[in-house]
Amino acid sequence: MWCQRLAGLLRGQRGSTGRRWPWLPRDPGPVPAAPARCLPTAPASPRCAWQLHQDHLELRYGSTLMRLDFVWLRDHCRSASCYNAKTNQRSLDTASVDLAIRPQAVRLDETTLFLTWPDGHVTRYGLEWLVRNSYEGQKQQVMHPRILWNAEIYRQAQVPSVDCRSFLETDEGLKEFLQNFLLYGIAFVENVTPTKEDTEILAERISIIRETIYGRMWYFTSDFSRGDTAYTKLALDRHTDTTYFQEPCGIQVFHCLKHEGTGGRTLLVDGFHAAEQVLRRAPEHFELLAKVPLKHEYVESVGGCHNHMIGVGPVLNVYPWNNELYLIRYNNYDRAVINTVPHDVVRRWYHAHRALTAELRRPDNELWVKLKPGKALFVDNWRVLHGREAFTGYRQLCGCYLTRDDVLNTARLLGLQA
Repeated sequence: MWCQRLAGLLRGQRGSTGRRWPWLPRDPGPVPAAPARCLPTAPASPRCAWQLHQDHLELRYGSTLMRLDFVWLRDHCRSASCYNAKTNQRSLDTASVDLAIRPQAVRLDETTLFLTWPDGHVTRYGLEWLVRNSYEGQKQQVMHPRILWNAEIYRQAQVPSVDCRSFLETDEGLKEFLQNFLLYGIAFVENVTPTKEDTEILAERISIIRETIYGRMWYFTSDFSRGDTAYTKLALDRHTDTTYFQEPCGIQVFHCLKHEGTGGRTLLVDGFHAAEQVLRRAPEHFELLAKVPLKHEYVESVGGCHNHMIGVGPVLNVYPWNNELYLIRYNNYDRAVINTVPHDVVRRWYHAHRALTAELRRPDNELWVKLKPGKALFVDNWRVLHGREAFTGYRQLCGCYLTRDDVLNTARLLGLQA
């Protein structure tokens, strides 16, 4: 189902559903609350009512109870003098708003809230807009709809690869590819000429290529040319890349140009699916993995390459208002000394990390793919972990990292939610 949401991560026990507040409580401050008012509405309209407090407006619309600060209400005015609707940029200087401002008059009809300010300026808010953009409304929404998967779910979905020519030459092919990528965190392009130059053209269709210490486009062989474990023939456990960057690379492209030997299958695991299982079974583990910062580092001194990079962040990165996961930073190879966790927390962190690792290593979560010349793979490095089995013979891959914002912007221009 193309519109399945990340419901498990949104309904965590902490920070996701909010408190059940009594309807229209009295403000504890010295200013007595005005009586609740509700204008008659059409039978099909959501129930609405409001109450004025000392520093905020309490508004119920349908099932959503919102608390809207007066400064916030004035600052977000969408009138022509305060906001440019063509560019979505604000014109009002936030610093000019009186922090003690209160509306002189409040009026509510079936669809709109009207506020009159002391200088006579009138602010109008659609009630649906307020539900979408209030803190309470945001807690009920998903920023990035996704389909969480294990190997069986992904196979049953029969997600199609996109032909290279369609991908490069048509909006329809590009949109299909991006929809697959956004929902599953992986997507394939078939019939790509197996050269680094053609892979580069493919990548540039959706993004600027991010240049890193590995270069712009890199060749990947077992020649031990870098200090990284990946430049060997050994098996690699599941991991995300560049955890030692302050901002890990967003998208990774792999294209196998040649393999004369055996083994070398690519392993893919949906990290968000594994994290959801941890959240359901042990929410305290999920919470700890989302809170405790760790250091990851990469040190190399091979030939002319001298690098020492350190990235800091928790294993799980979530939006705090709705507990939605947006980035997993998991790489046991590159994790540095754990010296950012106090003694009374470190053992609990190890238990939490073990729970996540167990989920990531469940055989039914492992999707194994044999990359062949002509089939390019795009991986969401903020979500999907990759690895490989050991191999023999000569194996050459090329690839690159892409800037995440460019990929998401391309998707939005095609009308996709990203």
